[in-house]
Amino acid sequence: MRPRIKHPFALLLTLAAVSAAQVVAQAPDQPAATSNRQPRAELALGYIYLHSNAPPGGCGCFNLNGGNATFAWPIKAGSFAMVGDVVSTYASGVSASGYSLILTAFTAGARYTPPIGHSSLHPFAQVLAGAAHSSGTLVQGSTPGAANAGAAFAANVGGGLDLRANQRISIRLVEADYLLTTFDNGTNNHQNNLRVGAGVVIHFGEK
Repeated sequence: MRPRIKHPFALLLTLAAVSAAQVVAQAPDQPAATSNRQPRAELALGYIYLHSNAPPGGCGCFNLNGGNATFAWPIKAGSFAMVGDVVSTYASGVSASGYSLILTAFTAGARYTPPIGHSSLHPFAQVLAGAAHSSGTLVQGSTPGAANAGAAFAANVGGGLDLRANQRISIRLVEADYLLTTFDNGTNNHQNNLRVGAGVVIHFGEK
């Protein structure tokens, strides 16, 4: 039986957004002088939509849905942080043959968050690299000779925008990235993926 990932993650994201909105509404007013806050480690959990062209030849585009977890660790007190990200997505009915695909990527790299003064909006940009894993009938049936289905090079470049709700919680309003994977496909051995997501960010450590 094929798992259905889209609706549980969408429901999780909706509940998280509602909970965060309640936190914002109930939280007391914070002092305006927030620019002296030190960067802190954070964990982001979110829903991911992935638009991919894994089948070789032309676009062959299809959509995957899933989730991700991202951990960021600030470097000293600056605007840079080390980042690790894990994303897993699923699609069924790929191409006329109805193949399924599970695509998972593990990447790490650096993030830059520009100084924004007293604003509660926090944009960021990041560059990550690592490995991707694929499984499902698309790999078994469409490209059975893909020797690197278990581990192919992956790169993730993009950014996003967070909204600070309080000292501990932020809402990841949007994150958009270009995800490159390099699975063997018998044609060009790379796939161009557009990754878009949103979620909740939990901050750790001192205020």
